[in-house]
Amino acid sequence: MNVASSTVVSPQAARGQQRTALISVGAAVLLVAIKLAAGLASGSLGLIAEALHSGTDLVAALLTLFAVRVAVRPPDREHPFGHGKAEHLAALAEAAFLVAASIYIALHALGRLGSASAGDVEAAWYTLVVLGVVIVIDVSRATVSWRAARRYDSPALASNALHFASDLLGSVAVLGGLIAVRAGYPEGDALAALVVAVMVVAAGVRLARRNVEVLMDRAPEAAAEAARQAIARDEPAVDLRRLRVREAAGAYFVDVVVGVRPDAAVGQGHALADSIEAAVRRALPRSDVVVHVEPTAGRGVRERVNAAALAVRGVREVHNVRVMQVEGRLEASLHLKLPASLPLSDAHAITTDVEQAIRVAVPEVSHVHTHIEPLSEAQVSAAPDDAEIAAERSTIAAVVREITGDDPEDLRLRHGEQGTIVALVTVLVDPASPLGDAHGVATEIEERVRRRAPAVGEVVVHTEPRA
Repeated sequence: MNVASSTVVSPQAARGQQRTALISVGAAVLLVAIKLAAGLASGSLGLIAEALHSGTDLVAALLTLFAVRVAVRPPDREHPFGHGKAEHLAALAEAAFLVAASIYIALHALGRLGSASAGDVEAAWYTLVVLGVVIVIDVSRATVSWRAARRYDSPALASNALHFASDLLGSVAVLGGLIAVRAGYPEGDALAALVVAVMVVAAGVRLARRNVEVLMDRAPEAAAEAARQAIARDEPAVDLRRLRVREAAGAYFVDVVVGVRPDAAVGQGHALADSIEAAVRRALPRSDVVVHVEPTAGRGVRERVNAAALAVRGVREVHNVRVMQVEGRLEASLHLKLPASLPLSDAHAITTDVEQAIRVAVPEVSHVHTHIEPLSEAQVSAAPDDAEIAAERSTIAAVVREITGDDPEDLRLRHGEQGTIVALVTVLVDPASPLGDAHGVATEIEERVRRRAPAVGEVVVHTEPRA
């Protein structure tokens, strides 16, 4: 049983993500151009390193734009879980670009340290102006990307924000290096380039590790714990057998297995699944939840016999399960209801399967006796004529008054089988009465009605608490 909430990004959110990615692309193009021009003009390795860094960010921004356009597509036949992992693939590619470019820059910076080329850097005034403009742009785009990543829960935009923040730190380092050059320390530029490279490698490794974990379906512990607590809060008595959570592009796919009593109706199991799904979706709003319901095996012999019989294909209903001890051995008897149109040979084959299933599931039972009954079909019935039931109605009302002190809350008579009458009676009892006492009242009414009204073949008494 499952009800899956949609993990598809809304059109408004999709437009917002794509708009943010486009802004990032434009900013990256501008930064690459001005950093590279200033770096080549001044001979600053730090500025060239930053231009290369921004070049990787340009590629990253283009990948992000592609990723968010793919990730927002709804699930299809070939991708039933959606396209959310495209964002993580893009983020992983970004991390690879960052690490490779940073290693290249670091090697050149190390080669320049202590060499005559360290003095070739011209820390002109316009390089400081360029870095001031770059820092303002870095602050703006990092802020925009970070806010969008939080609003849309987008890993690709979050990785963009991380890159832009590292750009900001790198720009500050390069500015410090050029100031050192102007102050008479020519190796300051190479040191700044080396600092930028180290920072970017560290950020790239963290980014790669986080997205590899998602692509490898590592369980998000915080989300799993939130789902577990939500289930425990709404269904504290549930038998939670398994809970698996995986993540893609801020959406969660939750797989839950719970146990229910083997004699629980299908509707009860479905209602439990609905409750669990609703609880998980409240805890994890963008989640696709699948709940699988399994029968639990009771600890007692009778419960295990009942569960084994119900598990046999073809059995519609099991009742009157009894376990008896005879000469130190356990024996079981039960009634099976099968379709009335089923041939006897097929019915016998099913009972044989039931007996074998019970012997396997409950080995301490030495003998199994089954009684086959036809499953009752719904029949069209009408209320008997008033003239023929006036006496029975009066008798039933009198019995109810004798036992409860009140008239029946509701009394309906219907035609039953072979000319008999079925009485449907609703009576009011003290709401504080134990269930056993209320059942005793219903049983006493049924027995007295059968004795005093022979035309009534069946009595069904429903008890309700008195207001």
